[in-house]
Amino acid sequence: MPSDTLWDIAKAEVAARAGPGDSSGDGGEKSVLFIGSKSGGKTTIILRCLDRDEPPKPTLALEYTYGRRAKGHNHPKDIAHFWELGGGTSLLDLISIPITCDSLRTFSVVLVLDLSKPNELWSTMESLLRATKSHMDKVMLRLAKTNTKAATEMRRTVWSGLQKDHPDRELIDPFPIPLVIIGSKYDIFQDFDSEKRKAICKILRFVAHYHGASLMFTSKSEALLLKIRSVINQLAFGIDRSKSICVDQNKPLYITAGLDSLSQIGAPPIPDVDLGQLHAHSPLDLWKKVCDKLFPPKNTSILKDARDPARDPQYAENDVDEMRLQKDQAVPPPQPWISLNLTSGSTMATMSETHVHWVATIIHDTHRGAVCPWCTREMLPSCVPSCDHCMEQQVTRGCNQRL
Repeated sequence: MPSDTLWDIAKAEVAARAGPGDSSGDGGEKSVLFIGSKSGGKTTIILRCLDRDEPPKPTLALEYTYGRRAKGHNHPKDIAHFWELGGGTSLLDLISIPITCDSLRTFSVVLVLDLSKPNELWSTMESLLRATKSHMDKVMLRLAKTNTKAATEMRRTVWSGLQKDHPDRELIDPFPIPLVIIGSKYDIFQDFDSEKRKAICKILRFVAHYHGASLMFTSKSEALLLKIRSVINQLAFGIDRSKSICVDQNKPLYITAGLDSLSQIGAPPIPDVDLGQLHAHSPLDLWKKVCDKLFPPKNTSILKDARDPARDPQYAENDVDEMRLQKDQAVPPPQPWISLNLTSGSTMATMSETHVHWVATIIHDTHRGAVCPWCTREMLPSCVPSCDHCMEQQVTRGCNQRL
């Protein structure tokens, strides 16, 4: 009699359908996080990959969508989860939402950089990759405590894209998970001066090679978008990636991870005299200083994109904005610390000249009843000059509010 049960036969058939190389245990689901320059074209790439013919809209914070692809007859469809971080570098905390212990093993990152803004390339890249890697390191530590085998396997696969005999193996620091760097708006970039294009290409080639990432340029051209789509499909559905390579600065770059080398990239694109004056503690730091010298950042602040989203025109809502404006006009902003002694009539204040008239008005109004400028409640002439509510603003005033 056969020893195999019906259940054993079923499992063997499922394993045979999956194929010998499918041992990830991810159930056919992968996740891809798109980060990069603000208005850099991330949404356009995602829509093209999903064959959605619709105009791209500004991304609100962190957005999610998904795609499905059939493996074959009687096979369940593979599912790809697409996450897109909006706002450039202003919403880095949201990176922690899609990257979890459950998704980390099947996660990939796509960094989209706006080639038309060379002065922002390095700061955008550095901020986003640092924040992403920092969170992944924390997730990896948690994963190692619950699933040591999975964490060890992930560390091993970090180097899978680089040949064991690659000459740069000891000089680079691969990203913990698959990384693709896309330079967008190539149609604008190709009109740059030849030397400027050459410098940007060398800088991005080094960044991609150092992080063990693939690098490619794209624009609204259908041919270039199709190439990008094939790369994203490889990340999202495990389709075999192309081994083609193009390093010609006069053409859109297309370099698969592991196929470039420091010898092919060459020295940083500045004179040897200037290069010798740069003091760096690592190759990555050296190239950063070179990039800053050639393309000085417009704003040295890492959070140059950070601003109040409520005032961002792309999030405009007429009704809400009008009510917000009325509220701002009705309630004065908190003022510096003020101490008033109504009994003696003396006034001690630490404030700017613009507040002198405002304080004098309050002193006058307390004798006939007025409105507290912080809690907006009516002040009474006979009220003891203290308000617990307003003390939170470091202010001692007289009003009828008691908390």
